[in-house]
Amino acid sequence: LQLLEVEMLRSMFPKKGEINLDEDAVPGVQRYLRNADGALPPQLEYSIAIDVGEAKVKVELQVLLPHMYPHVAPQLFARSNALHRQRQLQLNTGLASHISSLDSGELCIYEAVQWVKDNSLPYLENSKISPESASKEVVVKETLHRMWIYSHHIYRQELRRKIFDCAKKLNLTGFCLTGKPGVICVEGLRENCEEFWRVIRYPNWKHISCKHVENIETEGGVDNVRLFRAFEDLQFQAHGDYGLRNDYHMDLGQFLEFLKQHQCGHVFQILFGVEGKLAD
Repeated sequence: LQLLEVEMLRSMFPKKGEINLDEDAVPGVQRYLRNADGALPPQLEYSIAIDVGEAKVKVELQVLLPHMYPHVAPQLFARSNALHRQRQLQLNTGLASHISSLDSGELCIYEAVQWVKDNSLPYLENSKISPESASKEVVVKETLHRMWIYSHHIYRQELRRKIFDCAKKLNLTGFCLTGKPGVICVEGLRENCEEFWRVIRYPNWKHISCKHVENIETEGGVDNVRLFRAFEDLQFQAHGDYGLRNDYHMDLGQFLEFLKQHQCGHVFQILFGVEGKLAD
């Protein structure tokens, strides 16, 4: 059913760039359907560029399909550079409400596309700021959101690629510490951090938890209070077996040093329950 829906959408949006779908996604599902004894393929994930209004403002609908869709609701997120954060949040709240009102078990991505096309314009218009109102807003306060995420381990290349792709897409900085234990830090706008958390832990990453959240209010833009300039790939000296199993422990002393260099050494105790001490 998911493949049939994708083919239908491709025929409705045939122009280049209208549907963005990884070229391996559909063949991976087809291989699984031919041999269902193998491992489940990655969930189908794609985006659809939607023209809204006479000005043809681009609104992108991001789609993530659980393996049990359409019997389980899809994960949908609409975004546009022409939308302020609050308006984008309101648009997605309306979209979620509409999708939940539909009959369960039915394919609904085209319905979601149509709803976005028909209902985005008021949110886009409300996002425009007149010169008069802009001049009154001398001080604009923003809040940086920072999440500290702990996992028993992070090894799989597919999972790591998903983490890095998602952080880049959502303009998040921080790091991913690969190995055992695994630690992820993301910082940026709150809705982007929460979207990252929603995406990476779905469908069922059991050994993962958000240990700590920080909110830093600033008048100079969130970029001024970030602790990290990019999203880094951390791989320190490891202890353990490099053989058949990926069962190796990261050197937490090096990790503590890294945290202290970035003015967040206090988080070590929050993550691991012990106070970090560096060797002389």
